[in-house]
Amino acid sequence: MVATVLTAPSADRLRAVDEFLAEAWADQAAHDARLRDVAVRVRFDRGVAHLTGEVADAAQLRLVRGLVGRLAGVYGVWCRVRVAGRNPVVVDLGCGGTKQYPQNLGLDIYPAPGVDAVADLSGSLPLADDSVDVLFAVHILEHLIDFLPLVDECHRVLRPGGVLHVMSPWWGHVNAVADPTHVRLLDVQTVKGICLQRPPGTPRWFPLHVGCDGASIFADLTPLGADDPAPEQPHLARFFA
Repeated sequence: MVATVLTAPSADRLRAVDEFLAEAWADQAAHDARLRDVAVRVRFDRGVAHLTGEVADAAQLRLVRGLVGRLAGVYGVWCRVRVAGRNPVVVDLGCGGTKQYPQNLGLDIYPAPGVDAVADLSGSLPLADDSVDVLFAVHILEHLIDFLPLVDECHRVLRPGGVLHVMSPWWGHVNAVADPTHVRLLDVQTVKGICLQRPPGTPRWFPLHVGCDGASIFADLTPLGADDPAPEQPHLARFFA
């Protein structure tokens, strides 16, 4: 048995990768006719693509997300984009004093600057069914002994085509165990379990993008309906062993 060891990239390497990704995307946007009239800005930060701006419809947003996610070196594709003139409803779960975008709605169990509503994330989310376009769960799941109820709640509140962005410490990095409030260890294979190994009748997810940089795992998940087809193997092979 051969053990595979991932080493977190240095700050210098991450900056270099971001520069490469920015050049690669600029080149693709300049030569891909499908992107000619797309008013989406793409910024890369430590391998995560941040999408802002506006698109004509949801199909155009899916196109941009998919093309950005195919670039080698992208760990996640995070998004706050207006669709057909409508501002997205974006919620930061467990945001504390830091939101991923200032305009987001922040939920946390403790009051803090940036927290718009106090909520216990281990229970029901104070959000209506099919009411949210984007959810951020950044450094949250590792704090919950059982995070599947929260993942199921995310499925409930996301609109069709909505996205759950997950970021958590990778189990093999010291960050995963350095914080005594971390009670779960996560891996890319954990995301595979969420998407493919739940019992029948539980909420289903499609992995848009999954990655690990040696320090953190990233996952962009969109909810599947009861009658939606399962992800095809060539797509899954990009992310999972």
